[in-house]
Amino acid sequence: MRRLYFLLLFIPCLLLSQEKGKEEKRKSLVKTAEQKAKEQARKAPITSYKIISIDRDTTFVDTTLAIKKEYDYNYLRRDIFGLMPFPNEGQTYNTLDFGLNKFNAYPEFGFKAKHFNYLEVDDIKYYSVATPLTEIYFKTVMEQGQNVDALITLNTSERFNFSIAFKGLRSLGKYINQLTSAGNFRFTSSYFTKNKKYFANFHFTGQDLLNGENGGLTIPSDFESEDEAFRNRPRLQVFLSDAKSFLKGKRLFLDHSFRINSKDANNNLFITHQLNYEHKFFEYNQASLNSEIGTGTGGFKRFGDVSSDAITKINDHTRYDRLYNKVGAIYENKTLGKFQFFIENFNYKYFYKLVQTVGSVTFPNQLKATINSIGGQYEYRKNKWNGKAMLSNSISTQAFRNFDTNLDYQINDKNKVSFQYQNISKLPNFNYILNQSAYINYTWLNNFKNEKINNITVNANTQWVNATAQFTTLNDYLYFQDVQQVANQQLVTPHQYSGTINYLSLKAAKEFKYKKWALDNTFLYQKVTQEEAILNVPDITLRSTIYFSDTVFKNAMFLQTGITINYFTEYFANDYNPILGEFFVQNEKQIGNFPMLDFFVNARVRQTRIFLKAEHFNSSFTGNTFYSAPNTPYRDFMIRFGLVWNFFQ
Repeated sequence: MRRLYFLLLFIPCLLLSQEKGKEEKRKSLVKTAEQKAKEQARKAPITSYKIISIDRDTTFVDTTLAIKKEYDYNYLRRDIFGLMPFPNEGQTYNTLDFGLNKFNAYPEFGFKAKHFNYLEVDDIKYYSVATPLTEIYFKTVMEQGQNVDALITLNTSERFNFSIAFKGLRSLGKYINQLTSAGNFRFTSSYFTKNKKYFANFHFTGQDLLNGENGGLTIPSDFESEDEAFRNRPRLQVFLSDAKSFLKGKRLFLDHSFRINSKDANNNLFITHQLNYEHKFFEYNQASLNSEIGTGTGGFKRFGDVSSDAITKINDHTRYDRLYNKVGAIYENKTLGKFQFFIENFNYKYFYKLVQTVGSVTFPNQLKATINSIGGQYEYRKNKWNGKAMLSNSISTQAFRNFDTNLDYQINDKNKVSFQYQNISKLPNFNYILNQSAYINYTWLNNFKNEKINNITVNANTQWVNATAQFTTLNDYLYFQDVQQVANQQLVTPHQYSGTINYLSLKAAKEFKYKKWALDNTFLYQKVTQEEAILNVPDITLRSTIYFSDTVFKNAMFLQTGITINYFTEYFANDYNPILGEFFVQNEKQIGNFPMLDFFVNARVRQTRIFLKAEHFNSSFTGNTFYSAPNTPYRDFMIRFGLVWNFFQ
């Protein structure tokens, strides 16, 4: 009986399903206009995919293909106008535009040349997305490797988002001992409560950057001779065949706020807290102590004498821990703006494992202290005005001062002007004060004054031109220099300039369009007034791109192709020192006055941007005079390609 009931129930269901299947087979595969409209309505708008900075400025995911995407398509994922890359991907950059430097009143770890690809707090972005979002960046490298940056972010609810990202790079390079191996891991999360009283942004980063350090060419004339034998770059002799440097860091960061009053009103009171814990580690390792120029000339030590403990190899380690807390209270009036009072606590420990003795002088193994400061900030955002003024002052024995004000005025949708003024008394970076090395000349303990920095920047983004003027005055400026000038040696030490340095820069950018053609230009003029040649920059730096844009394949693909020229005038460029991971002042050899031509073909298909570039294609017929630093050549001609792909799931 049970089987009979089952059959009576099953057979009608089977017949109905077969009839339904027949109906589905009869449906047309071609979507009607109504079906397309419904499908489009279900898709979230691009404004639902938000990218949020630490200052809570919001932009949206951009899958278009414009000339800016061509400039941003590089290892740093940003426009590098004003930076001169070294020959291998993932190496350091020589700074042509001094205005790119950021000023921070607190002392920093140092080893600044190693930090171009080290992601700081301001570099981390937070997200809010309607559906899971994935972005994949891929680009080929010089030799034996690749560069990949992958990100995935999703909202588990409207109020909670997290993202996981990793950028990995391996590139052997074209010259001896240039291997780059790097990884940048990021995890972020954002949350706010249902009543929007509590907001929090959190991130964790783990980063490691390994570079082979060859110290540059021993005989630059071999490179400049254009001898066919030396077109195979590994035949060019370098100072260091087995040295390497390694920067590693981990950071925990939390920024959160709580509104005390129950509902958002015309007057609000907030409690804020920011925590930043970071550990950094820098290592310089050199297995062979002697360098050689030519063959059979006998070895010499590139960086001078070594201590008795380093007879066979160099293995310098520098460690750094910092814990920063900032607690504040904000009163917000929707008409008057935000008034904030805050207290900062900065604990640091910069250290080596052992106390070091050189001759009769004993050098400590650590710098350790706590710096407390108080400050206030006023912020106003209303209609076309956006302003912020911040003052912070130390109340500890290590004195510093930081005054920073910004004012923006949006004239209309196409025109905006901004003004910034900074007055900073900056504590010296730690590696200016204390450094230990197996090389005797690179061990020191100093007591430098604070650097005094006054900076004024005026920006105008208009429909006619984008222009920036910057004027900076530097007093008690800190720098590295080799003052001993021993032939074939780098004996670099820190110095403080007692005079005043005045720096002026004028930068203008303008794009001209005619039908499907465009000419994009960026021009930078810099002028330095000083009694000694300490701050060296090129007078003129420029970039010009002529390109053609159109849709092809029945509008299925957007195509962009053109030529970019980069150029800067001759100047005494800073040289690079691998032991310190720093650039140092030199006034012996000028570089510059050579064009760098790139040909590119880029395309966009839906959310995918495809890039193909012939880099520095003029290198073989304009002479081998192209350098990134006095003994380090720039890149030869090569063809590279890759893509950036966004998935909206």
